[in-house]
Amino acid sequence: MKVVVIDGYPLNPGDLSWKAFEEEFDLEVYDRTEPHLVAERCAGAGIVLTNKVAFDRELISRLPELKLINVTATGYNIIDIEAAKEREVMVCNVPDYSTDSVAQHTFALILELANQVGRHSESARSGGWQHSDDFAYALTPLIELSGKTIGLVGFGNIGQRTARIASAFGMKVLYHSRTKKETDLAEYRDLESLFGESDIVSLHLPATPANAGFVNAALLRKMKRSSFFINTARGQLVNEADLAAALNEGVIAGAGVDVFSVEPPRQGNPLLSAKNCIVTPHNAWMSREARERIMQITLDNLLGFRDARPVNLVNG
Repeated sequence: MKVVVIDGYPLNPGDLSWKAFEEEFDLEVYDRTEPHLVAERCAGAGIVLTNKVAFDRELISRLPELKLINVTATGYNIIDIEAAKEREVMVCNVPDYSTDSVAQHTFALILELANQVGRHSESARSGGWQHSDDFAYALTPLIELSGKTIGLVGFGNIGQRTARIASAFGMKVLYHSRTKKETDLAEYRDLESLFGESDIVSLHLPATPANAGFVNAALLRKMKRSSFFINTARGQLVNEADLAAALNEGVIAGAGVDVFSVEPPRQGNPLLSAKNCIVTPHNAWMSREARERIMQITLDNLLGFRDARPVNLVNG
């Protein structure tokens, strides 16, 4: 069966191998594909692997031999699920591959905001320490996490892993989710209370039409002026102009964002120039270990489909 990988570079920029796929399937790998070339490159494929290339109703209708779309990520909002179901095209995803990596990245952002390690390293290396009148100095207030409160919006696998890390730092953990959970990891709060009580608010939930832009000016004004906001989930959850304004006006003290509403971000996105905003290029998921898990789970998905025992179906 012909398998086409339509945008494989982020998953495998050259440090992993497609050999296991090549041994089982007729494989074609494209690092990147412009929108006008997607249908042409996928023609004749029974299986397509996509990370961020969208498959809408019109595109699916142009691929009569397509039987499986495998999203090499957990989120599958890039696929028109109804159109796929009507055409009897199965859709699989890759769940739970990045839990540890994203939780780790969440705390990388938190720690950078709290300790400003990069800024102090740059100062020391450029002569600031050598010319200091004292043996030690700080360019910004340094913040101890122990005793602080972190509020997690979304409490799935990544949220719960983040809660465990926060507890190891001695933090109080709050959470908000659509349903309350039986857990000793955190205390439940309604959304406004969580934003108001927390020293750090961190998002860990999928984007849906219902929650688009729910982090807005009104909610940010509930936060402490000393608080930090973290987003390693989805950029569409945040009104970016409101967050930038909150940072520039001192409504909150800082933010760390790994995701934008449009990626790569457009020139002039207000978060790129906002005060005390740390930006990383949607790479929280990109550890080698996480990408190896994606490759293995994806291969298992394809073999399961071929052998009529599909796994990780999202439209089954």
